[in-house]
Amino acid sequence: MIDIHHHLLFDLDDGSQSLEMSVSMAAMAVEDGITHVVCTPHANERFPYQPEVIRERLNAVEEVLLAKGIGPLALGIGCDFHLMYENVEDALHRPTRYTINQKNYLLVEFPDFSISPNTNETLYDLRLSGMTPIITHPERNPILAKQPERMGEWLSTGSLVQITAGSLHGRFGQTAQKTCHWLLERNWVHFVATDAHNLTSRPPQLRAAYDAVAEKYGDETARRLCVTNPLAVFEGRPLATQPDLLDIGKDVDTLHASASRKNNRPGFLGRLFSRD
Repeated sequence: MIDIHHHLLFDLDDGSQSLEMSVSMAAMAVEDGITHVVCTPHANERFPYQPEVIRERLNAVEEVLLAKGIGPLALGIGCDFHLMYENVEDALHRPTRYTINQKNYLLVEFPDFSISPNTNETLYDLRLSGMTPIITHPERNPILAKQPERMGEWLSTGSLVQITAGSLHGRFGQTAQKTCHWLLERNWVHFVATDAHNLTSRPPQLRAAYDAVAEKYGDETARRLCVTNPLAVFEGRPLATQPDLLDIGKDVDTLHASASRKNNRPGFLGRLFSRD
């Protein structure tokens, strides 16, 4: 299995707090059947994104894993990209700075308390710059968990969705669990990832989620969400043909046309923070 969202690297954010913890998390992931991990520290106002430091931490972890014979485990680099002005402005000028393995997929975390009505156009701008946005854990976002249908327009214009493994078996509450299944029933999910932060409350384990998806939606779906799709992201390849999105409102058919009329739209900053 391939985990594309994992706070494995130590002393960077609220994930692993030591080299020893990082190594233990990696060992737990291997034992669970995970073969690839994208290390995705937060990139937000609280935790600055520092690629050079991230690479140093990755090298330190890899050295210990090799010395201890833990593996095989392929480690990559990305980030948990908070959708805020400073990040988006920088990413539009330096797309591969934030993407997974410096290729073309970007994990996008939404704010908990407000979502701009112009989000679809912001996501479109990221795509125009060569990035494919992956919306992370919408089932745990207070706004999107209550109104998951809002994501229909973003999905219809090319964004993807990742849910959290722990959400599938109730680790984040009934609302998150029900939202996961609402999304899965409509084929609105492309990835399941651990979003691991530690060894206990948010562990690096995917197997139970794989089994839960396989039992309810079939092994083919579980493999697509936990192996095939995330491996394509890790390697920077296009996803294979996905099941049709269900229950997308008819009005979203106009979004492609409106998004393409860039010359008639307000500037990026005005759109991102518009109150209209």
